[in-house]
Amino acid sequence: MPRSKIYFASDQHFGIPDYASSLQREKKFIGWLDTIEAEASEVFLLGDLFDFWFEYKKVIPKGFVRILGKLAQLVDNGVALHFFVGNHDLWMRDYFIEEIGAKVYTKPQDFIRNGKSFHVAHGDGLGPHDKGYKVMKRIFKSTLGIWLFRWVHPDIGMRIGQHLSKNKSFISGDRNSKFRGRENEWLVKYCEDQQKLTHRDYYVFGHRHLALEIEIDHRSTYINIGEWISLFSYGEFDGEKFHLKFWKQ
Repeated sequence: MPRSKIYFASDQHFGIPDYASSLQREKKFIGWLDTIEAEASEVFLLGDLFDFWFEYKKVIPKGFVRILGKLAQLVDNGVALHFFVGNHDLWMRDYFIEEIGAKVYTKPQDFIRNGKSFHVAHGDGLGPHDKGYKVMKRIFKSTLGIWLFRWVHPDIGMRIGQHLSKNKSFISGDRNSKFRGRENEWLVKYCEDQQKLTHRDYYVFGHRHLALEIEIDHRSTYINIGEWISLFSYGEFDGEKFHLKFWKQ
């Protein structure tokens, strides 16, 4: 069977709300990856795979061995893996690149696949939204801020990070996951502004924890691919069209 499809998933937030339920969702996500592997040429993970992730130079967070192993297996078997850093895994360094073989992105990227253009990102900090979060993100990502945090013992650092991560209004810049109406969705505004500059067929984001398909103009669509906490939604590009789907198993 030829590998002809491209898949998108986002916002698994593994680690919450507790170990047992997170592990159950992790196994469910791996089941989905097992199912799509034979047809997948590429898999795009659009951030917040973990609810908190920080890489020290010699230490990564405990746990998640199943999903890390599965992602490495995908790459070993010829599937191209793209990972977009989200607001809950801002502090990713080179582990996914060196150990798994993924391509890691910290900014929106453009891709052309089978004649269709894609603008892809996690979605946080884009458009006219939440200036306070944008300032906080710059602090979190600053060289000084990361250097100082690395001096904190990992056991303590992880506790701090997990506490802040669960405080969604502090770290997320998104205080709820309710659809606000097209006119109030800042990512729609971002897409409209981008479309004025450069045409893209598809704008694909995560972050909002909503499964959305919104027409930007007659040639372009904004797609938010939702999450793997309760929706279990994902995107599939079959070479001609993009489909928003839901994993039922």
